[in-house]
Amino acid sequence: MRRLVLHCGSAELGERLPEGVGEAELPARPGKADVDPLLEPGGQRLVVVGDDADLSAVALRLLRRGRLDDTAVGYVPTDRSSRVAGLWGVPTDRGRAFDVALSGEPRGVPLVRDDAGGLLLGHGVVQRPRGVGYCDDTEALRGEAALLEVRPDPAAGSDTASGGLRVTITWGKLLKRRRTFAGRAFQLGGADVVPESDGVPYPRTMSRWTWYRHTHDFRLVLPPTSA
Repeated sequence: MRRLVLHCGSAELGERLPEGVGEAELPARPGKADVDPLLEPGGQRLVVVGDDADLSAVALRLLRRGRLDDTAVGYVPTDRSSRVAGLWGVPTDRGRAFDVALSGEPRGVPLVRDDAGGLLLGHGVVQRPRGVGYCDDTEALRGEAALLEVRPDPAAGSDTASGGLRVTITWGKLLKRRRTFAGRAFQLGGADVVPESDGVPYPRTMSRWTWYRHTHDFRLVLPPTSA
């Protein structure tokens, strides 16, 4: 299985690559022209050196090319506050993360998509949501809230037809109240908002937005003791 390190946005690994491991320099949040030519038939392991948005951009190309099932992806986060790393137990020390990325075992983790063609791997946000929101068939929001957060659910099983994401809604500013819901999809409709996925705001306001679990998981390389 060929192993290829992707340096995204001038990210530096700071580690010497073992013999037989290739590398490529890519822009931040690489797109079709950057990633697709590097994908090879059959099994492959990619190691993304960058931030959560870079990892999501690579995952999106695997999704679009139908390569989620035969491509394992290791992650070396350049941001110690990485939501993906915190969610799945990926080391934030680059040396340790690189060791895991090369030698760890891939495990299927929920891949959360949106109805605008994007996805998230770590953290989705809507500031000051106003309207009606449903997590599957459960009404989670009616009216206005301070914050809406969505993330993949580590407790979700391998059945992609159920579960996969957790939604936390926060009301109030000083005396905050929170509720968390779990399900396969979350739908929001109402006032115009700008959803944000893995640190990247959507380029325009949306009056309706949906996050939902994809039918195939993302094969993320994890340490054996991760969540």
